[in-house]
Amino acid sequence: METDLDKIYIFKTNIAQLCTDCKVTKTLGNHADILQWSVDTEDIDCVLRIVSETLTAATIINIINSLGHECQELN
Repeated sequence: METDLDKIYIFKTNIAQLCTDCKVTKTLGNHADILQWSVDTEDIDCVLRIVSETLTAATIINIINSLGHECQELN
């Protein structure tokens, strides 16, 4: 299965750490509109990658901000 590149969103965040019980993991992992997600905590920009066919970048930013993290789309 190939992923439509228009449906992949990349963000700079301050999510420096993930755990199985943290809000970010629970929220993104359980969100019905998020097909895949990952955070590169080794990258200086703590890059968040989300695949979604229905969410917009603005909606994703609002979700991350509501969890207490900074989030900025990378182009």
